[in-house]
Amino acid sequence: MRRSAQSAIEYLFMLAAVLVLVLMATRVVLNGVKNMNEAISDYVTQVRQEILEDL
Repeated sequence: MRRSAQSAIEYLFMLAAVLVLVLMATRVVLNGVKNMNEAISDYVTQVRQEILEDL
């Protein structure tokens, strides 16, 4: 009985570690998408300005 309880606790710790890793990876991806969105927005604004200046 004690071994099965220990196995269950080990399983829960492994599950918690996996969830932490997934959350970290998700945060990295979301920050990357946010930075890319800002860069694209800045680029589009710059291109629009150059187009308007050339008219």
